[in-house]
Amino acid sequence: MTKVGDGLKAKNANWKFGSKVAEKFDSHARKSIPHYLEGHELIANLSDFFIASNSVCYEIGCATGTLTYKLASHNSDKTGSRFIGIDAEKEMVQAARRKIDPLPANVEFVEDDILQIELEPADLIVSYYTVQFIRPAERQRLITKLYESLQWGGALIMFEKVRGPDARFQDILTRLYDDYKLDQGYSPEEIISKSRSLKGVLEPFSTQGNIDLLKRAGFVDIMTVMKHLCFEGFLAIK
Repeated sequence: MTKVGDGLKAKNANWKFGSKVAEKFDSHARKSIPHYLEGHELIANLSDFFIASNSVCYEIGCATGTLTYKLASHNSDKTGSRFIGIDAEKEMVQAARRKIDPLPANVEFVEDDILQIELEPADLIVSYYTVQFIRPAERQRLITKLYESLQWGGALIMFEKVRGPDARFQDILTRLYDDYKLDQGYSPEEIISKSRSLKGVLEPFSTQGNIDLLKRAGFVDIMTVMKHLCFEGFLAIK
């Protein structure tokens, strides 16, 4: 195992979110993803258009629950609304439940596989840098499932790392992102080790590839709501 920054270690092509990653996740994500918390703020503000009294909101791949809690707090005046975070990693769900004690009545965290769990009809589903970790062969099935779980007029907010549209743009994005991580204090060795650990684990699609996923699922109304280099947020309304 080699160091990837923030006291974390990983093997080649074997990045995992369990164990020690859950303890360090919040700080590691904030340093690794540009405008990470600003994205949370934008999603909370977007939720104003979709969350009403008695609404159900899911966050898939909720990790330690930071965004799920923020959505619940932001919409605390929406009587009967429920905010459900789902993550496949036991350690992440445990960390989320420990974050606020006692757990607010309108917040729930579930350890399960998003491809297997049965979802209630929802007004909002959020995926914050999660779909990129779903195997490409399963990705369309997931997006279609999310579309079918939404109420009419509901929305999917999906943030993803994206590929450039061709090799030249991808080279520019890669080099600028490496510069960003150096500015965050990561060493060149840590940056390379993290990249190697994500081989075959994080498989980004291009902007158009993600839009195509959404369209094949049934979404028609789609727009980009945030973008910085290779990080992009999509809003898709059913």
